[in-house]
Amino acid sequence: MPDLAYETRHAMRGPVAGVDEAGRGPLAGPVVAAAVILDPACIPAGIDDSKALTAARRATLHDSILGCARVGIGICTVEEIDRLNIFWATMLAMTRAVAALDPHPAFVLVDGNRCPDWEHASEAVVGGDARCLSIAAASIVAKHRRDAMMIELDLAFPGYGWASNKGYAAKVHRQALRTLGPTPHHRRSFAPVAQAELDFGPAVRV
Repeated sequence: MPDLAYETRHAMRGPVAGVDEAGRGPLAGPVVAAAVILDPACIPAGIDDSKALTAARRATLHDSILGCARVGIGICTVEEIDRLNIFWATMLAMTRAVAALDPHPAFVLVDGNRCPDWEHASEAVVGGDARCLSIAAASIVAKHRRDAMMIELDLAFPGYGWASNKGYAAKVHRQALRTLGPTPHHRRSFAPVAQAELDFGPAVRV
């Protein structure tokens, strides 16, 4: 289970934030990042890597985290993903998430092997969502928020299975790309979507 060892190491600097993202791999939808500064006196029980939790448990923890922690959200749209590429769009989403915190943290712990190019003192933590409590909290918030966005988009664009696959390249999603073509929410810089656009032409569904 993740703990506060990383946060404790840097606590003398001031508030420490954990940052994680959701949505690097899908063919559709935005990439969403969250930054979380936990209150040591009010930490919800059961925070873990979002991938180890059920959707219902993530939803409960999401609300609990928002109730007693400082949270910032950063989003990069599909247009930004296609213009910047997914790596740099993810870095920008993380930067926006930290910028949304008030006050700004004194130190930032980032899931992965690289921090964004920013002015914040920070450390990248490989596997941080399973090791660092504030990063795990950020992973829960980011995934819950992005999943909710994809469930909403599924109502407007049925047939792709987004309510269940959240935009990832599941069989039903890939089949819908071949039969229905891409939507405005698909990432044209991703090969399966680029091929579908060649087959169908630019998306006209709104």
